[in-house]
Amino acid sequence: MPVTVRSPQVEQLIDPSVELETLGSGFIFTEGPIWHPVGRYLLFSDMPGDVRRRWSEAEGVSEARRPSNKCNGMTYDAEGNLIVCEHATSLVVRERPDGRREVIASHFGGKELNSPNDVVVGADGAIYFTDPYYGRMDGFGVPRGRQLGFQGVFRIPPGGSEEPSLVVAEDEFDMPNGLCFSPDGTHLYVNDTPRRHIKIFEIAGDGSLTNGRLFADRIGEQDSTGGSPDGMKCDGHGNIWVTGPDGIWIFDPEGHHLGVVQVPEVIGNLNWGGDGWRHMYIAASTSLYRVPTRVAGNRSSYMDLA
Repeated sequence: MPVTVRSPQVEQLIDPSVELETLGSGFIFTEGPIWHPVGRYLLFSDMPGDVRRRWSEAEGVSEARRPSNKCNGMTYDAEGNLIVCEHATSLVVRERPDGRREVIASHFGGKELNSPNDVVVGADGAIYFTDPYYGRMDGFGVPRGRQLGFQGVFRIPPGGSEEPSLVVAEDEFDMPNGLCFSPDGTHLYVNDTPRRHIKIFEIAGDGSLTNGRLFADRIGEQDSTGGSPDGMKCDGHGNIWVTGPDGIWIFDPEGHHLGVVQVPEVIGNLNWGGDGWRHMYIAASTSLYRVPTRVAGNRSSYMDLA
């Protein structure tokens, strides 16, 4: 599938004539792709199927965990522990390489979280996650009533020894979803699926978010082909890659729309991996795709695992 070019700058990031490679298909709705740099494999979730899958060049697609508690976003910390958002349990958990599973977030103010959706780990080990209520709906989770009266963005301090703190106002987002850091770690981007926009916040010394502003608005608002802001990642040059109608929308650090990597299915999430972190893995509804890029993903601490 070609790239829709809105600015010649996009050609520095990806070949406009690039073709997608299908790595697997026949899933229900895929999410949360994360590359392990030592094992050289990709984990991804099939939420409605309640299974976590694994892909590698040598073995193709296999099952990694069933049931998976309808897990969604996943990432690693600097020690190689897998941090997982679970829709069915409304938990954020840490899975250690030896198999131990630890709950690191479950409640806020004595009430159950909605359904943690996507997650990132900062250079200091702090964890930020979004908490819409998609996981309390049929299919993507387990239907049940909500306890919280808002959908927030939360921070778990390094070590995860305290209750998570709310880092945005309760009414800041309708359904906060994808999130990512800027390359220097001083800003956090968060998107809102129903409102079709991305906001950017400064990260204060204590980890709180300040000076929030609109970064990109009306993403695909006039488009009826399906797809909206969901998964989102930042590349090493500060460009934002976010799901939207027709595929992956690319914005430069100032919020200018550069182009769209066309994908034939609605995308749940995306992430870099492979040699030099220059392959984009795309979890798109029933299929897992891969495409080479001319830019690497934004550096995270887990990328340096040995």
